[in-house]
Amino acid sequence: MVGREKELKIRFAPGSCELVEEDVDIPSRRALITGATGLLGRAVFKEFNENNWNAVGCGYRRAQPRFEQINLLDSVAVHDIIHDFQPHVIVHCAAERRPDVVENQPEAASQLNVAASGNLAKEAAGVGAFLIYISTDYVFDGTSPPYKETDIPNPLNLYGKTKLEGEKVVLENNEGAAVLRIPILYGEVERLEESAVTVMFDKVQFSNKSANMDHWQQRFPTNVKDVASVCRQLAEKRMLDPSIRGTFHWSGNEQMTKYEMACAIADAFNLPSSHLRPITDCPVVGALRPRNAQLDCSKLEMLGIGQRTPFRAGIKESLWPFLIDKRWRQTVFH
Repeated sequence: MVGREKELKIRFAPGSCELVEEDVDIPSRRALITGATGLLGRAVFKEFNENNWNAVGCGYRRAQPRFEQINLLDSVAVHDIIHDFQPHVIVHCAAERRPDVVENQPEAASQLNVAASGNLAKEAAGVGAFLIYISTDYVFDGTSPPYKETDIPNPLNLYGKTKLEGEKVVLENNEGAAVLRIPILYGEVERLEESAVTVMFDKVQFSNKSANMDHWQQRFPTNVKDVASVCRQLAEKRMLDPSIRGTFHWSGNEQMTKYEMACAIADAFNLPSSHLRPITDCPVVGALRPRNAQLDCSKLEMLGIGQRTPFRAGIKESLWPFLIDKRWRQTVFH
């Protein structure tokens, strides 16, 4: 289903150009993406936008000109955009997701991860929108994986606690909402620091200097494109089946420590890895992390929902623009 709308375009011809008004198709299914300037939000916006959805993204500091600038702590602004746009689906990607930052700025993190999420859930319920709240594997303590949606959470750090509180207020304020827990993410970053996976690339590339890499915590790196696809599939399934709600898990299925990820990155680009040193001790600096918070994804798989990109293929696609040595680029891509 699509609607029609007028759009101004510049038409070029030899020796001239003119401004013309053309009809454009506007998909009737509407999706609102919060945190659309972030790594996951960009992928979710792109996924909906390219699959016959009228997608609107919102962000804050980096929003304009591409996205709507909305402060999610401003309840009036949130109310206005939701009631003006009348979305069928809201994917809530915006969050403070850095555990160490949450520990240092607990009140600001709680406002965004909990209070803003609860308000968004109320507003979504008010217009009958299906809300997908993005949560984390850090709601679990990592002592008895894999974790099903029904397992009792026990977060070790404040980040996990705020996301768990966010889950609770979302489901209390909107019984038709969904919670999607996901693990460590990577994808097409704008800068390497956007992801805890891609940030390792400089240490991999500068092989003249040894680098300590965590070889204790077990992770399941997940491509944001895959999470975005799961969000869209979940939304489309929900439009056909109102019973689609509650908590869901999605994750990549390749278990790796950061040391193993770094070695896989080196291998993907034909780079040396002998300078990388595995550290098997439990980290003592920063927020506590769960040893292994593997998510059981069988609930979504039973619904026929899912997508997984092999890590080496996904990381090569994500990191090649940041490859320093162009000679290696020749061997990898030609």
